[in-house]
Amino acid sequence: MSNTLTLRMAGAAAARCALGAQAAPNNAYPVPSVQLGPRPFFLAAEMPEGRLKRELNQCAKTFQHYRPSEFSIGHRGAPLQFPEHTRESYEAAARMGAGIIECDVAFTQDKELVCRHAQNDLHTTTNILATPLAAKCTTPFQPAVIDGAGNLVTPAKAECRTSDITLAEFKTLRGKMDAFNPRGRTVQEYMAGTATWRTDLYAGPTSGTLMTHAESIALFKKLGVKMTPELKTPVVPMPFDGFTQQAYAQKMIDEYKAAGIAPSKVFPQSFLKDDVLYWVAHEPAFGQQAVYLDDANVPADLPTATELRTYKAQGINIWAPPTWALLALDAKKNIVPSQAARDARAAGLDLITWSLERSGLLADGNNGSYYQTIDAAITREGDVLRVIDVLAKDVGVRGIFSDWPATVSFYANCAGR
Repeated sequence: MSNTLTLRMAGAAAARCALGAQAAPNNAYPVPSVQLGPRPFFLAAEMPEGRLKRELNQCAKTFQHYRPSEFSIGHRGAPLQFPEHTRESYEAAARMGAGIIECDVAFTQDKELVCRHAQNDLHTTTNILATPLAAKCTTPFQPAVIDGAGNLVTPAKAECRTSDITLAEFKTLRGKMDAFNPRGRTVQEYMAGTATWRTDLYAGPTSGTLMTHAESIALFKKLGVKMTPELKTPVVPMPFDGFTQQAYAQKMIDEYKAAGIAPSKVFPQSFLKDDVLYWVAHEPAFGQQAVYLDDANVPADLPTATELRTYKAQGINIWAPPTWALLALDAKKNIVPSQAARDARAAGLDLITWSLERSGLLADGNNGSYYQTIDAAITREGDVLRVIDVLAKDVGVRGIFSDWPATVSFYANCAGR
């Protein structure tokens, strides 16, 4: 178990109350304090008995006003319940105390930058298939084939890319929860695949407002948060109509410059090392806190200690692997830092990790890739707070992406992060 939390009780509560009462910065929304909602407190109460549970529950009883924290990063906004990369999702993340919010950056047919998790996810994250723009999709909707016994013979499929449509066309769409039903025989059935532990409550026909990258910058500036754009790897061959990968990487940075955003407020990300090295070489003010994302699927995919030292020597300062990559179990099934985590810190790299609150119910024992190295120790919903505690205190991450930032924000406030 990690070190005892340093909880700043009555005095900190008073200070944070005063902080919440301060005037909002210029152009910021007048939010007097962070609003966490019931989930973090449910998780704290649901933890196994022990020191961490006592401390977090004491914090829950003591604090009345919570503050934003850069330790809490809104992964695509707050997509546990809000359609990802929409204005509503971003605003929800800020309300929950995310001090940094992510816009994944893709490009349209006319080479304009928009916020989408992938260049080819419009069929699962928007209503495009229910609009006339469906005719422009790379792969129009194809219904599932189901035999007379009800067995799925061929799953339904579609593929709609941001590069299939113009920016003006993109802006006519509405975001929905990222999901699809492989048994769908109609467009409506295909689009109705939201997991039972998520919700469509905030995905109505008048919400789900899609954002350009430039619009996200303006919104984040008003919300008073820092920004972490991820340059998404294109699915189309590059150059695209003369648009090179380097021009794409540069255009993303140029939009921050045009908006007058200080480089210290931006954490550009990419899974492509060449993108990160481009920023290091050509935009060093932004490149010094560029984030190299790691897409390892299993422990064998992780970089060696030598490779991690090479990253640092190349000018990469922040490595961001999936959460499981930084954690392991000791002989008593305590959650501890992994060898990769220790190697990264020894190499002088800062760490950010992704992503919490994406695995559904934890108590069912089937938590997918995000917990693969520690799943034997995950037995109840409150265990997510144990994971955060080890990441914070023992691994030493500087930030955690979460689909529901309130959980990380709660911990950050209690731990004085």
